[in-house]
Amino acid sequence: MNIIKRNGVEVEYDEGKIVSAITRANGSVSVKDQITDGQIEMIASNITEVINSASRTHTVEEIQDMVEEGIASLGAHKLAKNYIVYRYQHQLDRESSTFLDKIGSILNCNNEEIQQENANKNPTILPTQRDYMAGEVSKWYARERLFPKELIAAHEAGIIHIHDMDYASMKLYNCCLINMDDMLQNGTVISGTKIDKPKSFTTACNVATQIMAQVASSQLGR
Repeated sequence: MNIIKRNGVEVEYDEGKIVSAITRANGSVSVKDQITDGQIEMIASNITEVINSASRTHTVEEIQDMVEEGIASLGAHKLAKNYIVYRYQHQLDRESSTFLDKIGSILNCNNEEIQQENANKNPTILPTQRDYMAGEVSKWYARERLFPKELIAAHEAGIIHIHDMDYASMKLYNCCLINMDDMLQNGTVISGTKIDKPKSFTTACNVATQIMAQVASSQLGR
């Protein structure tokens, strides 16, 4: 039996992790509000049975939901509340640790993902490092607020690649493909002025330069 982790990767299901998580939460409440070891084993066993009989692979979040329901069904409401807090705190810890690790790798110039993302930037100079650090904030926002979870899961699993996610929160992109052939052959508009098809190579080069400057200005304000 497998489960789907938060990054979209499938791993083998481990009932012991459920027992361990409930046991830790159980120790955070007073003795009178605790459940027995047998009840903990029963919750984990019931979840294993559900997963084993299902026709699909469950996610970590779905399993945690089942844990909450199992605890609440026993009337252990304080424990259920503490498990929810425990679950949320671990989520924050994971996100904080991942985020800080990435910031550290930027400052130490050993972030392979960033170096492969854009070979045009020198990751050892301060302006680039500041840009990358701001990019990590943008990526976090894009993951949490902009893109559907299934797309983020596919991105994290390497099935697809969402390019320029570090600019997505600002609704612009660092890399832009320009259809130069269309604009030179059929004309274009620059700053509200119609530009006809150039009649010489020199004019074409000049128009191409103006097009690239306008695209960079509209996208990045340069």
